[in-house]
Amino acid sequence: MSIAIQIKHILAMPDFVARTYIADLSDEQLLMRPHDKTNHIAWQLGHLITWENQLNNMVCPDSMPALPEGFAEKHSKETATHDDPAAFCSKEEYLQAMETQRTGTLSLLDRLSDDELEQPAPEEIQKIGATVGAVIAGQAAHWMMHAGQWVIVRRQLGKEAAF
Repeated sequence: MSIAIQIKHILAMPDFVARTYIADLSDEQLLMRPHDKTNHIAWQLGHLITWENQLNNMVCPDSMPALPEGFAEKHSKETATHDDPAAFCSKEEYLQAMETQRTGTLSLLDRLSDDELEQPAPEEIQKIGATVGAVIAGQAAHWMMHAGQWVIVRRQLGKEAAF
């Protein structure tokens, strides 16, 4: 099995988990914070989508579909404390951006050989992953880490366990 196929399998679980955890949440509920010192789900979604785009473009320049206009800026470190619903996207917009970027990631994997995936990642992101493939695969852990926080919001809302 190729490295690309293995990475696709690794990315499938967090995609499923993230979509399941937000499926029955409203736009308003996406603005809930698991704790007052954490980021709300909407910001986290935008952060994850933005980082998927940026990390893939760092290891393979110009490989990803463009983010919606102003999307990265809406989900920057500076906006993490904002709670104004107008400053963020709707759930539908997040789902569309997730789909577009994940399709881009999967398409990128279709184009990369094992040799290309084993190439060193740029030095500035070596701590994220030593190779191109490790950076792309590592996004699965990033999504799961954030999605784990969403369980708290679901419990605060009285939602049934998703799994």
